Amino acid sequence: MSTLIDEIHRRRTFAIISHPDAGKTTLTEKFLLYGGAIAQAGQVKGKKAKAATSDWMEIEKQRGISVTSSVMQFQHSGFCINILDTPGHQDFSEDTYRTLMAADSAVMVIDGSKGVEAQTRKLFKVCALRGIPIFTFINKMDRDSRDPLELCEEVERELGIDTYAMNWPIGCGKEFQGVYARDKQRILFFGDNGRGKKADSIEVDLDDSAVGDIIGQKRWETLQEEVELLGAGREFDLEAVQNGMLSPVFFGSALTNFGIEPFLEGFLQMTSAPLPRVADCGEIDTFNPDFSAFVFKIQANMNKAHRDRIAFMRICSGKFERDTEVYHMQSGKKMRLSQPQQMMASEREIIDEAYAGDIIGVFDAGTFAIGDTITVPGKKFKFSGIPTFEPEHFMRVSPKDTMKRKQFIKGAEQIAQEGAIQIFKIPDTGMEEVIVGVVGTLQFDVFEYRMKGEYGVDLHMQRLPYEHLRVISKTPCEPKELTLCTGAQVLEDFRGRSLIAFGGIWSVGFLLKHNEGLELIESVTVQG
Repeated sequence: MSTLIDEIHRRRTFAIISHPDAGKTTLTEKFLLYGGAIAQAGQVKGKKAKAATSDWMEIEKQRGISVTSSVMQFQHSGFCINILDTPGHQDFSEDTYRTLMAADSAVMVIDGSKGVEAQTRKLFKVCALRGIPIFTFINKMDRDSRDPLELCEEVERELGIDTYAMNWPIGCGKEFQGVYARDKQRILFFGDNGRGKKADSIEVDLDDSAVGDIIGQKRWETLQEEVELLGAGREFDLEAVQNGMLSPVFFGSALTNFGIEPFLEGFLQMTSAPLPRVADCGEIDTFNPDFSAFVFKIQANMNKAHRDRIAFMRICSGKFERDTEVYHMQSGKKMRLSQPQQMMASEREIIDEAYAGDIIGVFDAGTFAIGDTITVPGKKFKFSGIPTFEPEHFMRVSPKDTMKRKQFIKGAEQIAQEGAIQIFKIPDTGMEEVIVGVVGTLQFDVFEYRMKGEYGVDLHMQRLPYEHLRVISKTPCEPKELTLCTGAQVLEDFRGRSLIAFGGIWSVGFLLKHNEGLELIESVTVQG
C-alpha cells in the first residue's frame, strides 16, 4: 500500500492553456527539455525549424499551431509529470474543455506584450468552474513587454483571481537579463546558451554591489524599490493557491529558456497530488486501491501505418495493471486492456502499470465513447459526464469520387466518434452525403485535410445557413412530417437522435407554434 500511496503522491497532471501564439507549445517543449524527455527543443515555427514535439498532426506541423490536445509524460525531480498541451485557437476550444476535465491544475500562459486575451478569458472560466489551481506564466519577456505590475493587475481585474508574483523580471526585450526570486531573496541572472539548450544561471544577493555593475546603478535602485513594494502586498497563501483562489505569477521567456527552470521547480512544489473525482455515488478517493478511470478523448489514426484508434483515459483512483480484467460501465461488459500505452505526442510506449493521475491510451475498436467510466469488476458507478457543445457552423459534405463511398463513410464515422466534429445525416437517406457541424470554422479545414490524408477522400463542401441545433425530445408526428420554417432541416446524429438545425433563434418560436406538442431541448449534452 505504501508504494501505491507514494506513486500517486508524486504524480502531477496539468494542462497548459493560452490564447493562440502566447507561447504555450514552446513552453511545453521547454518543460520536456528540462525534464530530460528531449535532448534539444525544436522551434515551433519557421521554414527550417522542426515541428514541436507536442504537435503530431501534419496540419499542426505545417501551420505551426496546435489543433488537438497532446499528452506527454516525463520524470523530473522525483515527480512523474503528465502534461496536457491544449489547442489555443478558439475553433478547437471544445477539445480543450474536455482535456481540462482530466487535469488537476492549469498553467496559464500570457503574452507579456498583449496581456489577457479573449481565449484566455474563456479557458480561465472553465478552470474556475472546477476550482482547480491556476499558475500564471507571463511569457515573451525577451520582447518589449508591458509593465509587470500592470500585467498582474490586469489578470486580477479581467479574470477575478488574486495574484502573487513569485519572481520579478529585470528588464525586458534585449535587456531582459534575469529575475528576482522572492522565495530565495536572490537574483537569478541567465546566460544565453541557444534556444534549444538549457539556460545557465548564476545567483546573486539583491544587495550585492555586483548587481549594480551588471544591470547598471539606476536599474539596481529601481529593482530594490520594486522588491520593497512587493513586500508590502498580500502574503503568499498555499491553501488559496490549491483552492484556485490565488494564482502564483512567474515571469520569463520560453523561447530563450530564461526563467523556465525556476518556474517548473516552483510549480511542482506548489501544485497538489491528483485530486478526487465526482461520480454518481459520491466522491471517489484518489488513493482508493480500486482502479477507476474515465475516457476524455478519442483520436483516430495517430499511427498512419496502423490506422488505429486510441481512447485516452484519465486514471482517477488506484493502480492500473496490464491485462487485468476491468469493467466498462456503459456497455456492462468485462474486458482486458492488453496494450495500454503512455504517450509523448504520437510516440508510444507499452506499459505494464500506471497510477491515479496518469493518462493512458488504449486501442479502441469502437467500444469507448467520450465520458465512459472504467472500473474494477464489482464496482458500478459513473463519473460526472463531459459536455459537448452546440455546433455553430454547418456544411454539406460528399465525396468527389463516388467510388470512395466506403472510405468516406468510415472516415466520417471515426472522426465523429472523436467528438470535436459532429456528423449528421438527413433521415431516410444514405451516407452519400453528410452534414458536418463544428464550433469553429477552422475545424472544417482539419476535417477536409484528415479525410484526404487519412482516408484518401477528396470532398465537395457547401456552406449551410444553420446556426443552431435543437434535439427533438417529444413530437406529435414523425420528425419528417413537422412544419418547418424557412431554412430549417430535420437531421439525425450517429446516436440515432432526431434534431432540427435552423438559422436565427427566433425559429424556435415558429417551430413550437406551428407544431403543437413539439418539445425541443438544447443540443448541448453530457457524455458519460
